[in-house]
Amino acid sequence: MITAIVFINAEVSQIPEVAEAVAAIDGVSEVYSVTGQIDLIALVRVHAHEDVAVVVADKVNKVPGVLETETHIAFRTYSQVDLEAAFSIGLD
Repeated sequence: MITAIVFINAEVSQIPEVAEAVAAIDGVSEVYSVTGQIDLIALVRVHAHEDVAVVVADKVNKVPGVLETETHIAFRTYSQVDLEAAFSIGLD
């Protein structure tokens, strides 16, 4: 399984719509609205590197309101629990 972390900048007025559209793409497991220099983070989980290209280049980048993306490929997952905790800071 290949995991890609995709940083997404979107039109500010369309962030919720962009997030919902990206989340509906096959291969996207989660989408987070975040603070900082990017608007959204999408986690893409697919079986092959070619599938990352299909999901990001052919689908995410074509969602109306997406301005730019930056994709990072994960080398290793150290702990699923730790990853979930990192993305749920402040949630009970």
